Amino acid sequence: MPSTPTPLLLVDVDEHVATVTMNNPEARNAAVPELHTALQDVWHDLAIDHDVRAVIVTGAGKAFSAGGDMDGFVRDHEDPVHRREGLMRARRILDEMAAFPKPVIAAVNGPAVGFGCNLALSCDLVLIAESTFLADNHVQVGLVCGDGGAIIWPLLMSLMKAKEYLFTGERIPAAKAVELGLATRTVPDDELMSEARALAEKLAALPAQPLQDTKRALNLHFQAAIAMVAPFSIAAESESFTGDAVRNAVEEFKRSRSSS
Repeated sequence: MPSTPTPLLLVDVDEHVATVTMNNPEARNAAVPELHTALQDVWHDLAIDHDVRAVIVTGAGKAFSAGGDMDGFVRDHEDPVHRREGLMRARRILDEMAAFPKPVIAAVNGPAVGFGCNLALSCDLVLIAESTFLADNHVQVGLVCGDGGAIIWPLLMSLMKAKEYLFTGERIPAAKAVELGLATRTVPDDELMSEARALAEKLAALPAQPLQDTKRALNLHFQAAIAMVAPFSIAAESESFTGDAVRNAVEEFKRSRSSS
């Protein structure tokens, strides 16, 4: 069980495979603080659970995760303490996932956007439903891609392509994500969880020490990128919350909510 129990993050362990499900489908599994905190804590709990030998991460409903929620976006703009806490959690999630010793499979069942996209790409393998897409739209809403994209994407694809998609925020369809190196393979939508489960069982059956230490060796690249890039990129993202683009987006959101 997670050390911060919440119905927004479900953990089910069956036959050495833990399935971690973001469970806020009405909000498309947006990273509200309660879910964000649970995703920060769950990796320690799974690491010390000797019954768990592989993990699947997915989302309930029609989305993997739509990223940040709009109320949180507004509060991050207006409240520096809330903003700092949220970005510290984001850094902690990166660190925890990079250090997590067991194999993790993302089963991307629907749109994975912003935080959701980078959560998926922090996993070891990414199975993506044929009908869906990845995107990081930080820049389009006035933010620096500080808490994931600028760190992770250049490890998986060419630096130039990473720049193209992070600058433009363009959606990356499932097949294109595989071509670019952002996903392992596409899977028919109705077969996604069974494929993820079969892969997780295959990994769970492998000798634990060779598998886990191979992952640790490979993830030294990920950890080095976090250590090198995150201090600047997260500080720059925090600063961008005070910019005109975010201020205008917040004002427009408040106007639209008050008129509805």
